[in-house]
Amino acid sequence: MTSIGEALVAQLAARDVDIVFGIPGVHTVELYRGLAASGIRHITPRHEQGAGFMADGYARVTGKPGVAMVITGPGLTNILTPMAQARADSVPMLVVSGVNALPSLGKGLGHLHELPDQRAVAGGVAVSSERVERQNDLAPMLDRAFARFATARPGPSHIEIPLDVVKHNCAQPVATAPLASPPKASRDDISAAARMLSSAKAPVIVSGGGVRNSDAQLRALAERLGAPVVLTTNARGLMHRHRLCVPASPTLQSMRTLIESGDVVLALGTELGQTDYDIYGTGSSANMNALIRVDICPEQLSKHDAALKICGDADGFVRSLLDIVPMGQGSCGGDRAEEARQAAFDEIGTEMRALSRLLVTMRKAVPGAIMIGDSTQLIYAGNLYYDHDRPGGWFNAATGFGALGFGIPAAIGAALADPKSPVLCITGDGGAQFALPELMVAVEESLPIVFIVWNNQGYREIATAMEADGIAVIGCDPTPPDFAKIADACAMPIIRCGTDGGSVANALKKAVSTAGPVMVEIDATTFQAEF
Repeated sequence: MTSIGEALVAQLAARDVDIVFGIPGVHTVELYRGLAASGIRHITPRHEQGAGFMADGYARVTGKPGVAMVITGPGLTNILTPMAQARADSVPMLVVSGVNALPSLGKGLGHLHELPDQRAVAGGVAVSSERVERQNDLAPMLDRAFARFATARPGPSHIEIPLDVVKHNCAQPVATAPLASPPKASRDDISAAARMLSSAKAPVIVSGGGVRNSDAQLRALAERLGAPVVLTTNARGLMHRHRLCVPASPTLQSMRTLIESGDVVLALGTELGQTDYDIYGTGSSANMNALIRVDICPEQLSKHDAALKICGDADGFVRSLLDIVPMGQGSCGGDRAEEARQAAFDEIGTEMRALSRLLVTMRKAVPGAIMIGDSTQLIYAGNLYYDHDRPGGWFNAATGFGALGFGIPAAIGAALADPKSPVLCITGDGGAQFALPELMVAVEESLPIVFIVWNNQGYREIATAMEADGIAVIGCDPTPPDFAKIADACAMPIIRCGTDGGSVANALKKAVSTAGPVMVEIDATTFQAEF
């Protein structure tokens, strides 16, 4: 007989979980009883928020759910922000927490780590929040969570196990339910979409992260239709340098013009959310004529009008559509795409163009890197306009929930997921201070991460926004630490450079030639003068 805590570990291993992020505490020690012998690797962050963001970065790179284990009360509340970011960006995450003994719940008896209703707190951001109360509860709850990861819009799921219940005997076998497949679009819907697209004279494709696993197929479909492809933030890296690729934010007026010029618009795996389509808060987004919308989530489909709503996996839809759409039915969109790219690059302005060029310099210095970012100037520029060279290799927390402190731990999760690829973490001096202790995890694990600190001595982007609105700037100049001393305290090499392309390229090439993590601090205080 094994305990429920031991059964949890065995069940996770049986579901191909190979890493768990967590900080053990007195309320979770029973979850660790079988962990050492399970083959599952345990990574210890320095804060539960770090655990959540590491799980997020791991999930985005592997496509598998990131798993975190946290203690009752503060452990759960500390991980809520990463859970909310994961929900906003459709990232699969499983959070397993302890909770106080079953007879005490909801009674306010002053127990350690007590919340009035912990499951309700988690349920405010999680796709699902369940409690194990009997020995037969665990496996079905895990089956449901993993089925949702595979068949619905991904997001965070939460399971809590009371202190008394976790020790109970669990006679359940380790066998798990067969992993479900994502829903497929119906043949009728695929045929209807093919007819609409084949008759279009000027089709446009808008791509979200739902097709990041179908780079070759998206290229082929775009070529067959002659359709420009506008990429949202989570789709960047698809169709790199392709003549039909438009790697610019749909919120830009130039992109709205392109989208509205389409007589048929195909929206693939995109939420059509405000942070992608109306980041400046105008209250409107591009009008999409004869919209064909493909999404795995029926609830999402119900939120916007469309000529044809197709519920199904966007990756699978693109593959199926290729089988029946004839070659050369649409207009040649290469000229339209080139005109839109130039218009978008002009529109973003002098400063953002310079930052976008700097990102290209970084990409060329370290080709094939995974680029991960916090909310900082370089990332804002890239989200507006930047063509990455790796599908799924550009992601950040500047859209969706918009949580600071994401970059450093998410980069750690990504590097653990793919230790053979270089990881570039781009964070501002402000955002970095949310997560500096997590640097020691990268050092402990000897991860190939370059932590790029864009140091402009404060919250520059917020100060600019306050100035633009005629508000006296206050609270935007937190004094950054001496990053050289921070790096030294972590036994991490540091390279300092200016913002000119040559200096940045040389610093990055030197950094990636060094084993283990390296910090590169860019003095951004003179950025505008240099450009």
